[in-house]
Amino acid sequence: MHYSQFTIHYLCPMQFSSSLLENVVSEFAKLPGIGKKTALRLVLHLLKQDVKEVSHFTEVIAKMRSEIKFCHRCFNVADGDICSICANSMRRQDIICVVENIRDVIAIESTQQYNGTYHVLGGIISPLDGIGPDQLNIEPLINRIEKEKTTELIFALNPNIQGDTTIYYVQKKLQGQTVRITTIARGIAFGGELEYADEMTLGRSLQNRLPVESYVSRR
Repeated sequence: MHYSQFTIHYLCPMQFSSSLLENVVSEFAKLPGIGKKTALRLVLHLLKQDVKEVSHFTEVIAKMRSEIKFCHRCFNVADGDICSICANSMRRQDIICVVENIRDVIAIESTQQYNGTYHVLGGIISPLDGIGPDQLNIEPLINRIEKEKTTELIFALNPNIQGDTTIYYVQKKLQGQTVRITTIARGIAFGGELEYADEMTLGRSLQNRLPVESYVSRR
């Protein structure tokens, strides 16, 4: 096959013998990280399954979309008005970990190292993207801290300019409050090499240095 022939064949879109199949593949391809080829594999897999199993699959998705709620307190996903984390009396209700989105809640929960509550901002302040404080769940956070006996506010935001801007804004809004404000440690990842670390990460590692005894005892 000549190069020109290969190029034409490669650039040709997928050809479907069924418009039903094509429509479903197009819908799957709209999902983040899913291309047309992966979408086709998923749809063909569903075609091999029993009709009842596929019906259950679609019913679960439809039920999730129509019935899922957001916690009135922390804006995490919930089955009711309050999420299971906020409703758990075994957790520290006086500690709030501020995160950007629900994925961050899942990531922190997976560590099993945190026993407080959360507050999902729904994004971070980013003027270049047209996202300001009024578009985020910042005011509900301020009101929550004022009403509840919050002892510590932990910021677990991405270490970038937008994350730092958000932290600074909330910190200014909380001036006069007795709540302790902290942020997760930022530094060199275990197994990483200094020459590949960016200047900001390396600088924060130096600023957040630990006693050798403390470091060794954690390993």
